Amino acid sequence: MTSPASAPTGVGRLDASRLDAARMRKISLASVIGTTVEWYDLFLFGTASALVFGKVFFPQFDGAVGTILSFLTFASAYLARMVGAVLFGHFGDRLGRKSMLLTSLTAMGAATFGIGLVPDFHAIGIAAPLLLLGLRIVQGLALGGEWGGAVLMTVEHAPHGRRGFYGSMVQVGVPLGTLLANGAFLLMAANLDSAALLSWGWRIPFLASVLLVGIGIYIRLHIEETPSFQAVRQDGAKARIPFFALIRQYWRQVLLGGIATLSTGSTFTLMVTSGVSYGTTELGHSESLMLWAVMASCAVAFVAIPFFGRLSDRVGRKPVIFAGVAAEAALAFPFFRLLDTGSTASVFVAYGLMTVAFSANYGPIATFLAELFGARVRYSGLSVSYMLSGLLGSATAPAITAALLSATGSSASIAWYVLGAAVLSLLALILLAETRFGDIDAPGPVAPPVGTEAVAKA
Repeated sequence: MTSPASAPTGVGRLDASRLDAARMRKISLASVIGTTVEWYDLFLFGTASALVFGKVFFPQFDGAVGTILSFLTFASAYLARMVGAVLFGHFGDRLGRKSMLLTSLTAMGAATFGIGLVPDFHAIGIAAPLLLLGLRIVQGLALGGEWGGAVLMTVEHAPHGRRGFYGSMVQVGVPLGTLLANGAFLLMAANLDSAALLSWGWRIPFLASVLLVGIGIYIRLHIEETPSFQAVRQDGAKARIPFFALIRQYWRQVLLGGIATLSTGSTFTLMVTSGVSYGTTELGHSESLMLWAVMASCAVAFVAIPFFGRLSDRVGRKPVIFAGVAAEAALAFPFFRLLDTGSTASVFVAYGLMTVAFSANYGPIATFLAELFGARVRYSGLSVSYMLSGLLGSATAPAITAALLSATGSSASIAWYVLGAAVLSLLALILLAETRFGDIDAPGPVAPPVGTEAVAKA
């Protein structure tokens, strides 16, 4: 029989547990909404690059060249993302995660809204693509700081055995943002003719993003700083120049982490930009069909990403990520063979299979990268490593695949590119240690040195 004295203690623990769960839901929601807004803005540009920008901002070039130029403008943000990762990482490790999240979200929203207002080439000539390029760079700077901060806000708050799951919730912002971006263009394409879409219809999704930004800022104003950063601040352990400290202590983790993540960016960019362009221009599929295929794959990822994140809490980060990358490699050629059949059903099957492989790779990768670095430089390390992968893979993937297709006329050349990126990621992943057992609040390394495996008791 429970004594009266013990009842309040038990009730107190239960209430505290409920408060912790409620707090994690709030933090997770704030991160998901914020990253959804950021990725909506980013992939809205990618969709527009595939379908609109070549004709609106580069009309003096033929179809293939115009598409490549618009994709190169798309790629410019990835250089800016690296600069943003260093800049926001510095202040995120010095001043805190929360303030950088608010700054990055505001900057992204302003740039995306500005893109919706840029006159086309016929109105102001060469100034049009230059303005587009400038605003795209601002988008890149903002995302360079956004993603890392959002991951840390969840991972550094999460209970020890749930870091993989909560880190994967941030990753859900990618399929949600892509779903919204493609849905917005699908809505415009379904209700407007080509002339109206090219004239003004494409601008509406960019202008509408201001509503999502407002919601994201409101929610983020009501979340608290992470325990890991608070501990670093209280202990006086902050690095004076986090980037320099990062390179001195963790340069191998930064480099290998970026290469290990290379396959995620290459695969996803392939599906949402290059795949759409290939399906419409080479295979004659309608723009609506390809956008529906992307949206269906995003719905699959919405469920699969948290599943694989939770699985990584049970079996480890590396086994799940490794399986996902290996599956991406195995599906590289079948993906295009299914597309080349011309069958509508085959398009959806191709996208569905590749999405499951991508989700296994992408779900745990945020937590895995965060756990590679100590708390005092984690914002910088996580952001720089992830943005390095974007620079190596996602940035050039659309332009490279368009150039390969133009030169060879065969989708096999693109499949070899996807396969090569996956092999590099697998090799880097082998050299990195398992991270799920580490102390996330430690100012020093969470994971063992590169090339060793963590040893822990169940």
